[in-house]
Amino acid sequence: MFKFIQQYAEKIENIAVYPMISLMVFFIFFIVLLLLVIRMDKKAVQLLSNLPFNSNEESTIQTI
Repeated sequence: MFKFIQQYAEKIENIAVYPMISLMVFFIFFIVLLLLVIRMDKKAVQLLSNLPFNSNEESTIQTI
């Protein structure tokens, strides 16, 4: 199966660009995710961190 794919991949021009694009997409996604987590409201983080321990309350997340 791999030889079948490799045979056609060798014929594609500028194929070295695709791994670089996928690496950039990977890093951009996680940088954006990191920025969203850092900017997250501290009250919301506290609410989400205590959520598993609050068995008497509803298990839905409410916006603050």
